[in-house]
Amino acid sequence: MSQLAATLKKRVAGDVMFDSFSRGRYATDASLYQMMPLGVLSPKSEDDIRAALDIAAEQNVPILARGGGTSQCGQTVNNALVLDNTQYFNDILELDIEGQRCVVRPGIVLDELNRALKPHGLWFPVDVSTASRATIGGMTANNSCGGKSLRYGMMRDNVLSIDAFMADGSKHHFGPVGAASSPEYAALTEDMLRLGAREAVEIDARFPKVMRRVGGYNIDALVPKDTPNNLAHLLVGSEGTLAYSTAIELKLWPLIPHKVLGVCHFPTFQQAMDAAQHLVTLNPQGVELVDATMIALARDIPMFRQTIEEFVTGKPDALLLVEFAEEDASQHLKKLNQLEEMIGDLGFSWSGTGKNWGGVTQVADPKMQAKIADLRSSGLNIMMSMKADGKPVSFVEDCAVELPDLANYTAGLTEIFEKHGTRGTWYAHASVGCLHVRPVLNLKLDQDVKKMRAIAEECFDLVARYKGSHSGEHGDGLVRSEFHEKMFGARMVANFAEVKQRFDPHGLFNPGKIVNPPKMDDRSLFRYNATYNAPAFDTQLDWSAWTGSGGGFQGAVEMCNNNGACRKLKGGVMCPSFRVTRKEQDLTRGRANSLRLAISGQLGPDALSSDQMTETMKLCVSCKACKSECPTSVDMAKMKIEVQAARVKKHGLSFHDRLVAYLPRYAPMMSRLYFVANLRNRIPLLAKLTETLTGFTATRNLPTWSARPFRNDDIAKQDAPQAVVFADCFNRYFEPENLRATAKVLDAAHVPFVVAGAPKGERPLCCGRTFLSAGLVDEAKIEAQRLVDALLPYAEKGLPIIGLEPSCLLTLRDEIPSLLPGKDTELLAKHARMLEEYIADQADNPDFKLPLQSPAPKILVHGHCHQKAMGVMSSIEKTLGQLPDTQVEVVETSCCGMAGAFGYGVDTHEVSLKMAEASLAPAVRNAENDTLIVADGTSCRHQVADTTGRKPIHVARLLEMALKS
Repeated sequence: MSQLAATLKKRVAGDVMFDSFSRGRYATDASLYQMMPLGVLSPKSEDDIRAALDIAAEQNVPILARGGGTSQCGQTVNNALVLDNTQYFNDILELDIEGQRCVVRPGIVLDELNRALKPHGLWFPVDVSTASRATIGGMTANNSCGGKSLRYGMMRDNVLSIDAFMADGSKHHFGPVGAASSPEYAALTEDMLRLGAREAVEIDARFPKVMRRVGGYNIDALVPKDTPNNLAHLLVGSEGTLAYSTAIELKLWPLIPHKVLGVCHFPTFQQAMDAAQHLVTLNPQGVELVDATMIALARDIPMFRQTIEEFVTGKPDALLLVEFAEEDASQHLKKLNQLEEMIGDLGFSWSGTGKNWGGVTQVADPKMQAKIADLRSSGLNIMMSMKADGKPVSFVEDCAVELPDLANYTAGLTEIFEKHGTRGTWYAHASVGCLHVRPVLNLKLDQDVKKMRAIAEECFDLVARYKGSHSGEHGDGLVRSEFHEKMFGARMVANFAEVKQRFDPHGLFNPGKIVNPPKMDDRSLFRYNATYNAPAFDTQLDWSAWTGSGGGFQGAVEMCNNNGACRKLKGGVMCPSFRVTRKEQDLTRGRANSLRLAISGQLGPDALSSDQMTETMKLCVSCKACKSECPTSVDMAKMKIEVQAARVKKHGLSFHDRLVAYLPRYAPMMSRLYFVANLRNRIPLLAKLTETLTGFTATRNLPTWSARPFRNDDIAKQDAPQAVVFADCFNRYFEPENLRATAKVLDAAHVPFVVAGAPKGERPLCCGRTFLSAGLVDEAKIEAQRLVDALLPYAEKGLPIIGLEPSCLLTLRDEIPSLLPGKDTELLAKHARMLEEYIADQADNPDFKLPLQSPAPKILVHGHCHQKAMGVMSSIEKTLGQLPDTQVEVVETSCCGMAGAFGYGVDTHEVSLKMAEASLAPAVRNAENDTLIVADGTSCRHQVADTTGRKPIHVARLLEMALKS
């Protein structure tokens, strides 16, 4: 490998990664498999790809082209040189609006493509559930389908041509058969068409007639027909085993802006399956299934709970989501009425009982449609949110049968699962007879691996009986290629081998997929193989909700199923560092894989506290977005604390980290020396001289110490308090005007309150967050216990605990219960409220009156990451909605990038600024001069001020300004 790495570094401009951590991050995809690559290259150009292919051929090294790495069958893992197209090789090469076509690089993400097409009234409609991270190259290699294939077809139907390198280094344009670009291409075309003509009868006899068939090679594209054969369609679905695509020409469609949804409720799963064949006669755009298991699991996931409550009526055993999208929007109501009539004709009504109960909920609101679509597209990840060792496993997941056979097929499959002592979870595309089903198994157990094998054999026999397809959407890879002979016959498998031999005689491209595969249950290829083990190790936080070593830390890390939802580039917050760097390392999934490999000994001794792990975690800003936005709730912010703690225990603390961590301890003294403390900001040379020592970049001013910090006795004692205010370190010593504004707001509302204080003679209270950021968990526990002792008497009386700084107040809901688990911290968590939450809570309290007037014509609100992660943003909108004659806009942003001390670090401030420039800073710059900028987070306010020159204020200051005299 050293020779391969050295040669690549000399001849390519892209990133070359051969260290064990980088290789480990590319060893898995969303399947059950793990294969360690030889190395990784992120190519920047076709020249890089050509050089890599030449070097691989010279050194007899396999090549694996990779996109988002979300394959569920093991297509994108191999003992090969991985070429990651997503970081650089991801642009639009050509856009023909009139011709409704475009040419793109393989690394472009579907959602990014559609965002670029939307202003032109076009879109690419193969809308896979992983659209936020699936690349066009990966979708082409997989022959992806999506929920609207009933109307728009699959990738094969929408790929017009492909430019690709062959294994011998030659490059060709694969498209409709016509004038050949070279003698070599002409010979290849002739050979393939000869094979198609020779095997036409066998292809007709053995290829399933269902729409959803992606198994094997598309050699049916080679059969003689009236229109020219298209050789690009042979590459579609070939899983990178035949050629390396560099440019893909796509057919585009007019974007239909309006749609409606009918949510059909059924009392039993079988009745829903039987109904599907009737519903498709209404010509919907799609019919998607959501079963009772998915509904129940979604209720337990914060990001989906409210959506479920809003659109699910009663307790259905299954839902069918029927979507209509007509160019004439006036037809939508007619379609929904026809749907209701059909459901009634099938014997279902809301007034019915037992097997006759059911009906249709009409959803016309685009926002609710988007929420439901997000839930449905997250079906796989919702299923994977089970915290036990047993998980729904993908191996018979997307078999497809004709719609009239769907009910009987699902019943037969359920019997197979029950026979083997397990059950299946169901979701996906009822409109095309392709349901995603995953039996629950624990693949760490040999007995469950044997169950998997038996279920696969029996399931594929069942599919063959119904003349269906054993591979209906997610491809072949390692899990299904073995079964081609069972499904297609020996002659067809020989045909597949002939195609592979003609294109790639030396097996350079992704060997072992489709042709000459290993056994699907070869445990040496599993993520959790027969020797997988995580030895016992100590952890600092409470991980008892999960299983495994480290008090459950192992199970929490293993919740990452590599689905890649954290790779989204727009919407929500996660993963802010990845949005800047596009590196797998700077991603929740990449970090989780490194942690799993580290604790299981696959990255060498002491990997958890190693320099490589520190580098892996360096750009994690602990935004907590993964906790709420990752469908399996992988809490990387909490995991980073464990990494920091292990690092400190092994290597001690840097001076920079000590300055950050111990801020609450030295703040009382430093506040008295505020003039001296602020000299660094006034004397640029002093900032430069101290940069190396402190680790704080000289290019940015640090927060300014207040000349008049907040003291508890600034507030007169009030009898019979109805609330308690927690004064955090940042607002106490740097921006005390926010605490004083809070006092005025509560006084104006006639709410008597008290400021929580430490016992006489002790330093002010602190949440311990700065200690957690440095991995000093014991010190954080000391601060947390002091805070708990001070606040508990108020919580026991039912008083709300009001805070201003999101990262501090919300520690009471998140980290402190993990530091000090028990009833006391659970009680405090229930009563901890941001100021705006407290005010929003009083909406139905007739005794609470806050006299407000408009402070400005418009307010632009940026939410702190923790407010977003903990579901606080709706309270901000509700509270500010009380302001008369004021327009309130919440800007859609990821992390501001400051993230505590992150934005001030010598080696992180540049990434911090790039995070701000992604959406926040431009939005603030575009705001009118009379617009007030509001941000609760101390870090957020400093970042906005530094990057835009605008001075944001805390919501407490805003409310103070709005108080009527």
